[in-house]
Amino acid sequence: MAPRREAPHDQRRQSRRRIAGRVVAAGLGVAAGVGLVGALWPEGDSSVPQEESLASAASLGERPSRAITLLLIGSDADRRGATRNDAAPPGPANSDALLLVRVDPQGPLQVLTLPIEATVKLPGDKKPVALGSLYRRGGPALVAGATAELVNLAKGEPDRYLVLPRSALRELVDGLGRVEIAPDRSMSYTDKAQKLKIQLEGGLQQLGGRQVEHLLRFRDKERGEEGRRDRQLMAAESVLRQMGQRQQLQQLPDLLGRLQNQVDTNLTQSEALSLLAAALQQSQPVHYRNLPLDPAARTQGWPN
Repeated sequence: MAPRREAPHDQRRQSRRRIAGRVVAAGLGVAAGVGLVGALWPEGDSSVPQEESLASAASLGERPSRAITLLLIGSDADRRGATRNDAAPPGPANSDALLLVRVDPQGPLQVLTLPIEATVKLPGDKKPVALGSLYRRGGPALVAGATAELVNLAKGEPDRYLVLPRSALRELVDGLGRVEIAPDRSMSYTDKAQKLKIQLEGGLQQLGGRQVEHLLRFRDKERGEEGRRDRQLMAAESVLRQMGQRQQLQQLPDLLGRLQNQVDTNLTQSEALSLLAAALQQSQPVHYRNLPLDPAARTQGWPN
């Protein structure tokens, strides 16, 4: 007798169960990850370096013992813990930007933007939901689990997460003394209801925190979210470049200390400085990529 073949709907049900299991497992891994510090960072002095001792990126801290994957969640809420976004359209706080950052002490820094409009199927849901809506439903753990499934990350990744609200973004950029960015076009948008006015010119210029926020929030009709993801990578590159300046290295510990209570993260300050030490010491070019919205176009693995 020939072996019984599963019906197509049975196969799809088992596939959904596997996906749900991976989402839950990955989320639990992030929640428990803070207890695994010893496996990620070599034991040693965990104190924050003093400003006068910071002559190079290596002075920030000892690099991690292996590659670390960080999930960066850009919240559309203005402040940490806010349940409303105070943005357009108004509603519950969501993840307005999602990036994976892989810091490898032996390889190049890799940054991947994720499409927040990509849909995922969660256990118990009848219909797929947008990736960007998961933060308000299950916090960083749920976002991490869905992201791990979407990108096919290794078990236990991402290792850490960081939720950056809009006020913390402004504080970061202003704390670095503005950043140099070249928007590819002029941007103009006014929303009287939320008292928002975006007015940016194209071309190379120095932008402050509020202007960078406007750059990242702007959505044009032609390219929509895809254009926003390109600008996210542009901003990430500019911030990283500014951090690497010697005069900025000296104030990074103090700046991260001020940001600690403005963000939601399972990174300690010494761990954050360790990741920056590894990222800023790299001689290889940073690998920046956008994850395609179309699953059929995701032919290249990450990290690569």
